Amino acid sequence: MKRIAWGITGSGDMIQETYDVMVDIKKKTDLEFMVFLSKEGETVLKWYRMWNDIQRDFNNFKTDAGPNSPFIAGPLQVGFYDLLLIAPATANTVAKIVNGIADSLVTNVVSQTAKGDTPIYILPVDQVRGTVKTITPTGKKLELKMRNVDVSNSERLAQMENITVLKSPEEIYDIIEM
Repeated sequence: MKRIAWGITGSGDMIQETYDVMVDIKKKTDLEFMVFLSKEGETVLKWYRMWNDIQRDFNNFKTDAGPNSPFIAGPLQVGFYDLLLIAPATANTVAKIVNGIADSLVTNVVSQTAKGDTPIYILPVDQVRGTVKTITPTGKKLELKMRNVDVSNSERLAQMENITVLKSPEEIYDIIEM
């Protein structure tokens, strides 16, 4: 494994934990990372005061300028990258993917990559019925109630071809050959 494409959507839930795992993997391997953000991913990273960190820690860094810009889908589809990771993935992104909507950079990249052989790993934030605890940008704990529709969409995502659903940021270690 040499190259990983990592897409970030607009979820604050699990963003810090995912980021910490990715930085750790980067430090322990010689993998090349290409990081791309949805428009909302950029907003959330700024809100969580991680914007400068991600640009410092990952030099191949792109932001959403449209569903096919920057052009990421083609290189993923033909195998230039060894895998596509979307982590964390919002309920909105998951709902679009399971319904075949490819109108954003992240959803289009997933849609087009799924047509090739490059494996796709997605970490949806809404996977457990009931409540989950997360951390706000100020460090406070926050309890969120999961909507059944969002959990159901994550379950549907797990049934899609060429997509593996991750349960936690720590599972990213398992997919990386370290």
